[in-house]
Amino acid sequence: MSDMRINDLLPSAGSAAGKAAGGVSPGNGFGAVLTDAFNNVASLQNDADKAIAGLTQGGEIADTMIAIEKADMSFSMMVEVRNKLVSAYEEIMRIQV
Repeated sequence: MSDMRINDLLPSAGSAAGKAAGGVSPGNGFGAVLTDAFNNVASLQNDADKAIAGLTQGGEIADTMIAIEKADMSFSMMVEVRNKLVSAYEEIMRIQV
């Protein structure tokens, strides 16, 4: 059974130090962060699909459920981030210049 640690989800200390020292480091802009997050969600979805397929061939139910829950939680978080981005965009559009 694999353990999920919060440090696996956070950026490494080296990249955080680089951002603190000089703002956004090259290639790590907002679009790159979103792309990485979407790729991570897709990867977790694929892992869950593989675990389900493995379950039909005698795999562990616990590992399958963990993979499914990881995929579900990451997708839910992605949807909430999207909702916040849409809300921020709508708020900006209401600003009168």
